[in-house]
Amino acid sequence: MTVGLCRIELFIPDSGSLKGKRQIVKGLKDRIRSRFNVSVAEVDHLDLWQRASVGVAIVANDVQFIEMTLSQVLNLVRLDRRVEVLDYTIERR
Repeated sequence: MTVGLCRIELFIPDSGSLKGKRQIVKGLKDRIRSRFNVSVAEVDHLDLWQRASVGVAIVANDVQFIEMTLSQVLNLVRLDRRVEVLDYTIERR
């Protein structure tokens, strides 16, 4: 069993409030969850209205599948024009 983890640091330039930020982050999390069947949560910067940190986790027995899925998640986030990816980390355990 292998666990894949991805942490994505986001900048949300058009967010003018926490409510606006949460709406954008919720939509992004829902899209990731439904498309890739992974666990997703906002894990940091909860009180900042233009920053977010999203954690993605996946468990599988195929390391290549985990790496491919997390790479596709990252690409989906990068294509979302409402957010900018500032940094990310991907690890396996």
